[in-house]
Amino acid sequence: MSEKKITKDMTFGQVLKDYPQVAPIFMKFGMQCIGCHIAISETIEQGAVAHGVEVDDLVNELNSVLTPSPEEEKSQDS
Repeated sequence: MSEKKITKDMTFGQVLKDYPQVAPIFMKFGMQCIGCHIAISETIEQGAVAHGVEVDDLVNELNSVLTPSPEEEKSQDS
């Protein structure tokens, strides 16, 4: 199993900058405030707690939509 790219201690701003394709996952979990200037500096865990979301479920789903880069796939085949 590959290491998670997104962790609960990353900020919304960091995650959305690095992985903009995960925005719909935040929306699915009821976190429509991802564009809020305060939420950008909030950690995924802080946001999950504030919205009553199980942080591990959220992080797992966020990571599930990320596809490994060709370099990562190559190293996993070794």
